[in-house]
Amino acid sequence: MGFNKALIELTPSGPTVIQTVADKLKDVCHEVILVGSQLEPYRFLNLPQVPDEFPNTGSLGGIYSGLKAARSDHALVVACDMPFLNTELLKYMISLPRDYDVLIPVLDEPEPMHAIYSKRCIPWIAQSIESGSYRIIGWFDRAKVKYIPKETIARFDSDFMSFFNMNTPEELEFAKSYMNRKI
Repeated sequence: MGFNKALIELTPSGPTVIQTVADKLKDVCHEVILVGSQLEPYRFLNLPQVPDEFPNTGSLGGIYSGLKAARSDHALVVACDMPFLNTELLKYMISLPRDYDVLIPVLDEPEPMHAIYSKRCIPWIAQSIESGSYRIIGWFDRAKVKYIPKETIARFDSDFMSFFNMNTPEELEFAKSYMNRKI
């Protein structure tokens, strides 16, 4: 969109989108890590920050860096521009037995930026990046992937707003409108 959408305030009095995401994650996770290539604008969050080990590799590089930095064997990964995360859905995902390498919700397509990854994925992600393939699901054929179907997601998030992110000015305007309706 030409500007840092994570620092947008969806309501006149704030908070920023990234603060909203961080606060929701703090409600369900014992550790919240911010991963990125330009971390200075986010110092105000007082979160541990990890630079991308593979710059310019998109979200896949961020997942790799975050997994390496995480203290636990599994890490919940979400994008910084998802202001309507549903904490009940996240708690449900976290509560499931950890018998997978990737736990991923599926709407019409898998949602790789709202998923839980095991540290066992680190070598597969590194191989994918080193081969020049930055598609998140490009290495899933090597992993044990457990999918959460749309019907299950709907029990927690019937309008599926957890997966909404802002990539266009129209989506930003919708997010502002939606947030102001919720207040």
